[in-house]
Amino acid sequence: MQTKITPMMQQYKKIKNQHPGSILMFRMGDFYEMFFEDAVLASKVLNIALTSRERGEKENRIPMCGVPYHSVDPYIAKLIGSGYRVAICDQLEDPKKARGIVKRDVTRVITPGTLVESHLLNEKENNYLASINVFPVKNSVIGFSFLDLSTGDFFVCEFEGDKWLSKFIDEFERLNPKEILIADSEAENSFVKTIGQKFPSVLLSTCPEWYFDSESAFRTLTRHFKTKNLEGYGIVKMTSSITSAGALLQYVEDTQKGALNNITKIKVYNVNQYMVLDESTTKNLELIVSLDGYTKQGSLLDLIDQTRTAMGGRLMKYWLLHPLLDKEQIKHRQNGIEELKNSMMLREKLQDTLKSISDLERLISRISLEAANPRDVVALKNSIQIVPALKILLSEAVSTFISDISNGMEEMPDVVNLIENSIVDSPPVALRDGGIIKPGYNSELDEIRDIRKSGKDWITKLEAAEKSRTNIPSLKVRFNKVFGYYIEITKTHLSKVPQDYIRKQTMVNAERFITPDLKEFEAKVLNAEERINDLEFELFETVRKEVALHVSRIQKLAQDIALLDVAASLAEVAFRFNYTRPDVDDSYIIEIKEGRHPVLEQFQMDEPFIANDTSMNCDANRLLIITGPNMAGKSTYMRQVALIVLMAQTGSFVPCDSAHIGIVDRIFTRVGASDRLLKGQSTFMVEMSETANILNNASKRSLILLDEIGRGTSTFDGLSIAWAAAEFIHDENKIGAKTLFATHYHELTDLASTNEGVKNYSIAVREWNDEVVFLRKVVEGGTDRSYGIQVARLAGLPIEIIERAKEILANLEANELDPEGKPALARTDKPKSSDSPAQLHLFAGLPNPIEKILDSTNINNLTPLEALALVDKMKKMLKKLP
Repeated sequence: MQTKITPMMQQYKKIKNQHPGSILMFRMGDFYEMFFEDAVLASKVLNIALTSRERGEKENRIPMCGVPYHSVDPYIAKLIGSGYRVAICDQLEDPKKARGIVKRDVTRVITPGTLVESHLLNEKENNYLASINVFPVKNSVIGFSFLDLSTGDFFVCEFEGDKWLSKFIDEFERLNPKEILIADSEAENSFVKTIGQKFPSVLLSTCPEWYFDSESAFRTLTRHFKTKNLEGYGIVKMTSSITSAGALLQYVEDTQKGALNNITKIKVYNVNQYMVLDESTTKNLELIVSLDGYTKQGSLLDLIDQTRTAMGGRLMKYWLLHPLLDKEQIKHRQNGIEELKNSMMLREKLQDTLKSISDLERLISRISLEAANPRDVVALKNSIQIVPALKILLSEAVSTFISDISNGMEEMPDVVNLIENSIVDSPPVALRDGGIIKPGYNSELDEIRDIRKSGKDWITKLEAAEKSRTNIPSLKVRFNKVFGYYIEITKTHLSKVPQDYIRKQTMVNAERFITPDLKEFEAKVLNAEERINDLEFELFETVRKEVALHVSRIQKLAQDIALLDVAASLAEVAFRFNYTRPDVDDSYIIEIKEGRHPVLEQFQMDEPFIANDTSMNCDANRLLIITGPNMAGKSTYMRQVALIVLMAQTGSFVPCDSAHIGIVDRIFTRVGASDRLLKGQSTFMVEMSETANILNNASKRSLILLDEIGRGTSTFDGLSIAWAAAEFIHDENKIGAKTLFATHYHELTDLASTNEGVKNYSIAVREWNDEVVFLRKVVEGGTDRSYGIQVARLAGLPIEIIERAKEILANLEANELDPEGKPALARTDKPKSSDSPAQLHLFAGLPNPIEKILDSTNINNLTPLEALALVDKMKKMLKKLP
């Protein structure tokens, strides 16, 4: 027999079936309830009690859990942060007025890529939802679109050609979307699987295939933008991207259940306008987070982000991850930054003014999406009111960067007056509790408020009259939400209670009564209170909709303020840390005088930071081989060169005395080692994969940083790979890019003798009392010593090991045999114990070491490079033999 279920549960199951991929929060009175498998899952994620509810028959119960509706946001945030979608099912009518089951439906589906609530978002990061059209239209063109619903920014771009996949992955990493949308029929596509494996923390959402139908997508876009075609947006020929964008917009419409008025335009995103930064480079240069991968402290962004607004913070991160390739755009930014750097008073006043401006982008988005509360609207007004003073402050600006922004900022008195006249200055957050609308804004509201006010006067008069009539001085007329209005009399005066009083409740020390007149009055007052709250809500919604009509103007103002904020931040950093304006052009030159690492120079407290020069070009100084001991500063030097180049191309000033930077199209870094054992990749495999990426994608205009290629394998293999890679990069017919190559293979310094354009540099050190002092200075010329034992001493290895290591090193360098004809490597100065038996030596009876090498070498199998290395090794051994 089929189990009977209640009408309410029938309603729940119907709605749940329409949203199978989401956790359904079902509004029931003051709680959002979850049932069945949703309850089991949510109770674990949210760490709340799992209970049960009758399905319809007492013996048949279902799992249930719930959270209070008035504090639901933290619970939603936790579910979203754990990678789940949440469907909010609200009551669509007042339960008091409902006949039968209260009407309910999903009012919004919340996903990681569709968040708009400020408390659920990082204020200084964009929150992108991406859409990928994996149906190649022609020539394997992949359509890609991405949207930040919280700001209304909507972009499209396309990837094609032989290297489209690597370009796509680089851009995906840079944008860091929180959710990806694809057609459900493509879930098993190999490309989609690759994306899912590479970005496991990103939610993969699917939608019906017809979303990605080109005609349907075109209709969705033109319907939303209210246009006949898309020519005005410059995307008419981007068929694959139009399909991707249309699907994305349809998905957002379905999840938000309302108009998307904050999405006012769609823009083309051209990856060819920016320097390419892949995941390895972003990580190795610590642009956004430190090398631990989590903390912002110690990153370049943490240092240069002195912005005062949320919009400015998001734009600062965008600039840092998108260095420009156009020298004129770079100079335009430099002009504005220079003006603010040179005018301390203007800069300080500007930053002080900016800190009072709220997040206009996200405020107007929430207003447009009807998700804003009264405080959001007032915050918008307060921010716009600052614009006139801002324009006056910038009125004497000389640079076109500043003056163009100032002239373009709208003061919008119409928006300010609308909010000023309607909403109280300090409104509540809740929409249904009243106290939102100012007196004098609406005559009907004022009239009802007068009724409520006179009602309070009536209560005061009633209390005084009843005290006089009953001769009970302690009589009080009170109110609570359970009983409404009542008369409270202490028990000492109960004998004086009139006969027309009706007992309502007995307390320990008093009793409560009502009268017919009091209940009649109560109905009038409570009706007035309810009508006031309803009318205030209606009036607020009207004001909110009127403000939303100005979304494009406010978004433009937000963008202008963000630009000012970023420029002021970079100017502040340049002034505070003594940065200089670089000369940026289309040459292939990198000339840096007294360059410094921007982050380390601020955190290095134990010793002063040592500045260094850099001279590179694609001719005589193309490949710089850098040798020197560990801990001497090779990696720091290389990173600071890359950071100075990157900062210069964002428009920023840079940490040095002077800089001439030729535009770089991409920075490659193979710096440091990071095992990926969980993915089955060893240090050497990662090293080779990153090196292959460089060799396959670098151009003459790239900047390459290589640190210790080949150290993850045998010495001969590693040296051979490093030498061959260096030759390939140096070759003008293959790459010919500017390269910094740090190595412990001192043999690589010989490249300079056979290749024009290769120069040797080393990190200067000084030996004193068998210890090494790092001078941190880059000097011309190579070195054939690594000072490994001295570095080991600094690291704290026991002195016994240090002394023995020195013996072994001396033996290796001398390559001697002991008097017994045994290898000197096994020799020790320690006296043998007379009590111990003679030990058999593993290397006893070996021939001369050079003879051994020759006997064991198959000359026919040697590569030319290996043969050269072998001859060089034997030559050095011969010099040391007696």
